[in-house]
Amino acid sequence: PTSKTELWRCGKISSYHLTLSLLAVAFLSSFGSSMLYGYNLAVVNSPAQYIKEFFNRTAVRRNGTGLSHDSITVLYSITVSIFAVGGLLGSLTVGMLVSKFGRKGTLVKSTVLVFVAGALMGFSRICGSPEMIIIGRFITGLHSGISLSVVPMYLGEIAPKNLRGFLGLMPSIFICIGVFIAQILGLHEVLGKEEHWPLFLSLVVAPTFIQLMLLPWFPESPRYLLIERHNIHATITALKWYRVKANIQAEVEEMQEEQRSLSSVQTISVCELLRDQTVRWQVITVLVINAGMQLSGIDAIWFYTNAIFENAGISVTQVQYTTVGTGAIEVIAGLVGCFTIERVGRRPLMIGGFSFMGVCCAGITLSLILQAHVPFMHYVSVACVVGIIAGFCIGPAGVPFLMTGELFKQSHRPAAFIVGGSLNWISNFTVGFVFPFLQMSAGAFCYLIFFGVCVGVAAYVYFIIPETMNKTFVEISQMFASRNNCELETEPLALADQLSLKKMNGYGAVEAKMGHKELLEEKYTWSDEDEE
Repeated sequence: PTSKTELWRCGKISSYHLTLSLLAVAFLSSFGSSMLYGYNLAVVNSPAQYIKEFFNRTAVRRNGTGLSHDSITVLYSITVSIFAVGGLLGSLTVGMLVSKFGRKGTLVKSTVLVFVAGALMGFSRICGSPEMIIIGRFITGLHSGISLSVVPMYLGEIAPKNLRGFLGLMPSIFICIGVFIAQILGLHEVLGKEEHWPLFLSLVVAPTFIQLMLLPWFPESPRYLLIERHNIHATITALKWYRVKANIQAEVEEMQEEQRSLSSVQTISVCELLRDQTVRWQVITVLVINAGMQLSGIDAIWFYTNAIFENAGISVTQVQYTTVGTGAIEVIAGLVGCFTIERVGRRPLMIGGFSFMGVCCAGITLSLILQAHVPFMHYVSVACVVGIIAGFCIGPAGVPFLMTGELFKQSHRPAAFIVGGSLNWISNFTVGFVFPFLQMSAGAFCYLIFFGVCVGVAAYVYFIIPETMNKTFVEISQMFASRNNCELETEPLALADQLSLKKMNGYGAVEAKMGHKELLEEKYTWSDEDEE
């Protein structure tokens, strides 16, 4: 083949440059949505005692008597865990929202949830209502459940295949940044004082406001516009916005190829996805990697970090600063994964990350058993905690969301994110609920369960999942076709949707035809003014 289109489709021309518009969209969507998830995970840790005292004072004012210690613990546990309940419900609405409003449209419209939640939590003390905190946490969970799926879906669809991994890991970096910011703001010298906790909880509205002001100016996903909305004008406009001077004719043809391979361009339901034998192994993969991400023990490690540091001899007053240090390690590890994924691929980051976490989980078990007899084992446990966090953030924290989008084509992708997202939240809640009982019954050996999960997921990735780096969605589906014992269906498009592309002035033009009548013709070339 000699044309640019054929060379691109054969992989000989596969590189697109990272444009300012692509980077801006990745930043805005991650900053205003994904970062809030990390922030809300950590924001309740620092003011925990103040929130409990507020619950008790409110009970005294309403009933004349205070709450028991157990009642306060239950109320606070509900305040923390209701976030995961909201996240689960939010993840179940993703398919309906992205089909109706689009990827960008869903992110923009869901910002109203953050403003409502921020107002409830920010004015809860003035109104003397603990219920406002709980409801606010539930609503922030709804928003996080939506954004955790929609952001990687949106970025995966607007990114060229050679940048899909880099942009796909940006949400996980901002999740780590959100945790880090909450840890810094929670220091006693910043917003860690009693009078500041309502402001601390309601700061989520700031990044969301920035996202709401800027993100609507950027185009919707080109794939959504072409495959689901059949809007060729908007598709070409979006591609010209997100790409520098390049042959987008080939990219439009690749989208058409995906559209022809779909048995239906309508978004399928979760039940239809689970019954579809042509994507059986993709579904199993989504189940394994998303459940493994949470069942790896990372949530348990985060929850008990302070206790492990105190056992290592770090004073109580210094533990908060040590915890901030672990947050910095999360961000650094996430950046390493983001900047290496397009060089080493998805598989090495997943296999290496889960394997390293498994070794560190075994190391924690060994150190906890021996620390009574060998003093330096306290420091081994600290090193293992840091190792688990770093191993998680370098790959398993973000690659499962990226692969959930990569393994499916347009019609199946929303349902796949519902399955992966809901399983993620259920696993998260399960670990938080079961781990304390597991620790009481198994002691130090409970971390061996996480060791087994990590090794098992690493082995599954090694033997089952092919490398998806620099592959189109159709090519990825073809790699799974033999394992699923099926052939990809290719159906001709309806005449109204058929596009014939021709080369013009070195870049190409698009024209849509219905029968013999030409309906539209639009060049997609760039001038100096366009580039500016």
